[in-house]
Amino acid sequence: MATKVYIVYYSMYGHVEKLAREIQKGASTVEGVEVTLWQVPETLPKDVLGKMGAPPKSDDVPIITPSELAEADGVLFGFPTRFGMMAAQFKAFMDATGGLWRTQQLAGKPAGIFYSTGSQGGGQETTPLTAITQLVHHGMVFVPIGYTFGPGMFEMEKVKGGSPYGAGTFAGDGSRQPSELELEQAFHQGKYFAGIAKRLKGSA
Repeated sequence: MATKVYIVYYSMYGHVEKLAREIQKGASTVEGVEVTLWQVPETLPKDVLGKMGAPPKSDDVPIITPSELAEADGVLFGFPTRFGMMAAQFKAFMDATGGLWRTQQLAGKPAGIFYSTGSQGGGQETTPLTAITQLVHHGMVFVPIGYTFGPGMFEMEKVKGGSPYGAGTFAGDGSRQPSELELEQAFHQGKYFAGIAKRLKGSA
């Protein structure tokens, strides 16, 4: 039976979605792993999103409900930062997982994190660090990438998001898109995480 890896994200301007799709590519290279992309529900009205210049959501990625998380063998959560923490839209989704928490249906499942921030001082480490509290309450097993990305973790000449916690990108004012190196790190995270999820399921 295939190992089910869910990539669950919220993306307002598309940066996190680009990382999610690259993570999906990486995870899909691991034999015996089935990867599914999901979006969490939007909480802002369409007129507000329009005033903020947010593009329409991708219609090829389904909206996930909290109960569907229990079907995954491993989950990668992605979101933009808001003042060093996950965006409210993603927090609202996590707040709705109380039923899963009460029954500990996510306990023991591996989980990873990826993210987008506006600036170099905008939470590339605080965002995933503060998000770990969600995983802890569910009893999930946090899987960071550490320094397994190798030399790419030590890039000093180019602006690069991400950290040992997971893949990341800088959005700037919204016009900057994930760089080739950031996308490579996302691909690596997907492949690395899927391999661990597969091994954990096999040893269960």
